[in-house]
Amino acid sequence: MLAPKTDCLFIPLLGTPASIGLARTLAGQKLNKWDCSGILDDALLVVAELVTNAAKATPLREIRFQLSRDAEGVIIAVWDSSSRLPEPKAVVELGLEDLDLAEESYDRNGGWGLPLVQALSTCCGYTRDPRGGKWVWARLAARHAP
Repeated sequence: MLAPKTDCLFIPLLGTPASIGLARTLAGQKLNKWDCSGILDDALLVVAELVTNAAKATPLREIRFQLSRDAEGVIIAVWDSSSRLPEPKAVVELGLEDLDLAEESYDRNGGWGLPLVQALSTCCGYTRDPRGGKWVWARLAARHAP
């Protein structure tokens, strides 16, 4: 079991697509340092989804990314200044016929990130920041490398 640590990662980012890759890279390095490679793939997907949502909610504005750990696992949290709260799509079984594969609609088939975050995490949610905006977070139980 992990002991509480103070070596968390906290970094301000700009709400751009480039921030997604940077957050994933930094998170991957920190998770490897913490010997949490057992959750690496899941954690990096959660990082990408949360940072993507924050960047879309506040394009070209500051967002904040935090990765920390405690005895229960790893916490991924992203702050943005938008007051709009996350709304996950209802989980339904989809087939290819449900997707609009026309070239002009290709990028409009998204919105499934939060259900993925819910499925991969032990718990997740959001917390309004009293100074404005919100933190969207997810906790993953740490599994160490064999």
